[in-house]
Amino acid sequence: MFLPFNQLPPTARVWVYQANRNFTAAEEEALAEQLTSFCQQWKAHGADLNSSFLLKYNRFVVLGVDESANMASGCSIDASVNKLKQLEAMFGLNFMDRTQVAFLKNDELFIEPLPRVKAKVAEGKITADTPTFNNLVATVDEFKSSWIIPAKVSWLKRYF
Repeated sequence: MFLPFNQLPPTARVWVYQANRNFTAAEEEALAEQLTSFCQQWKAHGADLNSSFLLKYNRFVVLGVDESANMASGCSIDASVNKLKQLEAMFGLNFMDRTQVAFLKNDELFIEPLPRVKAKVAEGKITADTPTFNNLVATVDEFKSSWIIPAKVSWLKRYF
């Protein structure tokens, strides 16, 4: 069952997917429609999952499930991954590419390929305080408090 993301409790489980490119306005509208439809019918062992999503920075899909009502099962998680793969095919996106690192500068998203991050740190384009995205957050609470963090407290800290 779909519900607004802000109605998910802090303990709700989340998955963050970063696309390999920005969504166009038309794609974002179509993605919202597809994900709303998916959440409306998303089930685990025949039971509705109270779920939602966010589209952030024209680049991220955040799926959330309130597991206090029904737990997401392996099959239901597989269904969500399959949905993302369908969306990849529909829109020419890649949500599984982990070689692009997202950062914020002046509230604008910028992406650096993983092999260039060290050089960008040396150039000063990326500093210890540059906000980056922790796409491994597991709950709504972590998403709200720890999704965007300074690079120095992320896995990137080894470069500073």
